[in-house]
Amino acid sequence: MNASATSQDNTLAAFQRDFVQALFGADGLGAATHPGFAVYRNTVRGGCIDALEANYPVVTALVGRDWFRASAAEYAHQCPPTDVRLMMYGEDFGNFLAGLDSAAELPYLPAVARLERQWREAHVAADAPVLGTRELQALPPETLPELVLAPHPAARWQWFDEAPALSLWRAHQTDDEAQRTAALEALDWRAEGVLITRPHGQVLVAPAGRATCAFLDACAEQAPLPDALAAAAAAAEADPFNAGALLEDLLTAGALLGTT
Repeated sequence: MNASATSQDNTLAAFQRDFVQALFGADGLGAATHPGFAVYRNTVRGGCIDALEANYPVVTALVGRDWFRASAAEYAHQCPPTDVRLMMYGEDFGNFLAGLDSAAELPYLPAVARLERQWREAHVAADAPVLGTRELQALPPETLPELVLAPHPAARWQWFDEAPALSLWRAHQTDDEAQRTAALEALDWRAEGVLITRPHGQVLVAPAGRATCAFLDACAEQAPLPDALAAAAAAAEADPFNAGALLEDLLTAGALLGTT
């Protein structure tokens, strides 16, 4: 590529960058003074708001469409998309809600938003083999002290101290308003954990204890199996802890990465 072509590419890239910045309020082009530019700006922002509403349906249901779209407009202004896939827009929307003054009395919103984001990440994660029980049992016993089990790329997990995020999410997985209302009224307001997997192409959402979340945290940090189990046992505190049952549950759920 010659110098002239390189210069043209740089100029075009700079124009495109400035144009995008102008769409979101940082007007380095003076474009906002042009009649009709507001049409572009409103169209882009509207698309971002629509994408957030589609990506966070339970949060929308919890707060109402008007409240959600007003907050989404503020988020879109602060955090324009960085991924061409709008279905992935709103990566840190949960953190945004946690810092939003108008959501201060709704402490459960960030937790539900993070769960919804994790579901979406599990849905689009890369395919990979799942570790099975037979594969694990076939390993020589002498290798187990150094064995590092990796979470599957589609696995997501989190312990929510602040709210029953899983129960709130589950209550909204029906179109039956009576069922949804009954589920919300029966809600036990306590901390909950969640494990999200995709073992056979379908995203599965299940409850997870502190021990399970701690074990997967340790696996994600490449801790050897004995250390990961020790972390799980410590997190279980007074709760009964069974290492074999924990591993079996994770293998059944497809939460661990296989080797074939």
